[in-house]
Amino acid sequence: MPALHLSLVGLLLWFSVAGLIVLPAEAQTCATRKFSNNKLFQHCSDLPTLSSSLHWTHDADGSLSIAFVAPPAKSDGWISWAINPTGSGMIGAQSLIAFKQTDGSMTVRPYRLNNYQSVEQKNLTLEVSDMSAESSGGQMMIFATFRLPANWTTVNQMWQVGSTVTDGRPIIHDTQTPNLNAKGTLDLVGGQTGTNTGGDSRIRKRNIHGILNAVSWGILFPVGVILARYLRTFESADPAWFYLHAGCQSSAYAIGVAGWATGLQLGSKSKGIQYTTHRNIGIALFSLATVQIFALFLRPKKEHKFRFYWNIYHHGVGYAILILGILNVFKGLDILDPAKKWKSAYIIVIAILGGIALFLELITWAVVLKRGRALKFG
Repeated sequence: MPALHLSLVGLLLWFSVAGLIVLPAEAQTCATRKFSNNKLFQHCSDLPTLSSSLHWTHDADGSLSIAFVAPPAKSDGWISWAINPTGSGMIGAQSLIAFKQTDGSMTVRPYRLNNYQSVEQKNLTLEVSDMSAESSGGQMMIFATFRLPANWTTVNQMWQVGSTVTDGRPIIHDTQTPNLNAKGTLDLVGGQTGTNTGGDSRIRKRNIHGILNAVSWGILFPVGVILARYLRTFESADPAWFYLHAGCQSSAYAIGVAGWATGLQLGSKSKGIQYTTHRNIGIALFSLATVQIFALFLRPKKEHKFRFYWNIYHHGVGYAILILGILNVFKGLDILDPAKKWKSAYIIVIAILGGIALFLELITWAVVLKRGRALKFG
């Protein structure tokens, strides 16, 4: 039984790790793009996120002509391209946002990003001219010419898409992985683009956070509950079931604390981005699991008069952690937004565990009833 259990855990861990890997989007091809006005650009680059591309020409006098192409999150949404002269994040970005007006025509407007909650329609500090926007084949396009200082050879660029425009105001975009990673550097002279390493680091930490917590609260902890509930019914499994249960839950706690700490670090470095429900459940999990871990050291003997009440506490807290842990894994998957098949893989893992629990429930009830009849009839 222990060997079978360990093999099952290994298989489930593999599924959980595989299930949290986000597959990269297929590459787009900017070189074949033709614009309706037959405008040509010296350089083009397929940007790494949001199925977008940038076309540009940079002259020695500092003139930068661009065409940004991307599909909006929804057909009546918006797209944006920005330069940040002062940093690599949103704050301080000089942005052009394009969307459809109520009459169906396209417009592009300048916005300054002064905080994480809203954007302000206002003339940019950078000189910009020849602004226009188009829509074709499910994609929107922004055209503009910036006047940059002649000594600038690289700029920090950001691009984004959103789903909603209300009363002529673009509504904040999603905070999924592709959106958060939509920034980088643009080599004006060499014709190269690069992603921001800080953004890459944050994405890696998000994935690590997700994997650690899925393995701990989403896999190991349920396995530990199954061990304790069902193996102790079999006399031959005593005391092996207890050590397996304690080892499984202790491992889940250690890995879960590492994932929780990673989440706190991510939260402190992601100003303006909050996942309140996910965060609160995570805090509750850590608190309950910390209380539960003391059961290893503050456990009355089986014959003690308080053992009955201790069992109620221990089982109640354990089942609360079980439910909250699985719920928060799904919350995390919604945030990471991997391909649907990986979320389905985790559902399959949970279904397998549920099936095992149901099967063992039937077996243990049969054992208990048989044992009761044997005692009754001698």
